[in-house]
Amino acid sequence: MIIPEEVLKANNALFNNYSRNDYVFYEDDPPLFYYQVITGSVKMCSFSSDGQEFIQGIFNAGQSFGEPAIFGNFPFPSSAIALEDCVVAKLQAAVFLEILKKDFELMKKFTYLMAERLRYKSMVLKEISSYNPEHIIMTMLKYIRKNQKPESENKFHIPYTRQQIADMTGLRVETVIRTIKKLAREGRLEVTGHKIYLK
Repeated sequence: MIIPEEVLKANNALFNNYSRNDYVFYEDDPPLFYYQVITGSVKMCSFSSDGQEFIQGIFNAGQSFGEPAIFGNFPFPSSAIALEDCVVAKLQAAVFLEILKKDFELMKKFTYLMAERLRYKSMVLKEISSYNPEHIIMTMLKYIRKNQKPESENKFHIPYTRQQIADMTGLRVETVIRTIKKLAREGRLEVTGHKIYLK
């Protein structure tokens, strides 16, 4: 949990319920609030002129999203949409900044978080522009494993659908399906009952 729930409650955060596919906020909305997932998951995504979705990030319980717009005072560059039924804490942006001003350790956490997100964006851009689908997908899956794998697991279940992997990498879903089958045949990952695993 980035900001403890008791701190959010003490600072009058709202805890809103969203159903699957509900919008938490829209692209170009002003950054009036800080958002943190309490339960469930949320994706930040943008859409091309022909309606193709590109997932910028997926955020699970305990993670926050949309903060760069608060720090930079610019409109949200993407929409945030519930991937499943979820609860999201919503705290006034000015209060969020005041909390950071008073808590240097928390500010360090957010600085590290922003740096990690910049590294992720840089990695995705490099992969998409420079490599074949096998390399792109394996790099993405290893990054997900590194950031989400519990220490106790021997192999890691990739918690995303093939469509979501396509939306995160900019590849066509048909390409992702074909590539995952090829990677499984080569033993570089495992597919069991449509679920993807990395060792």
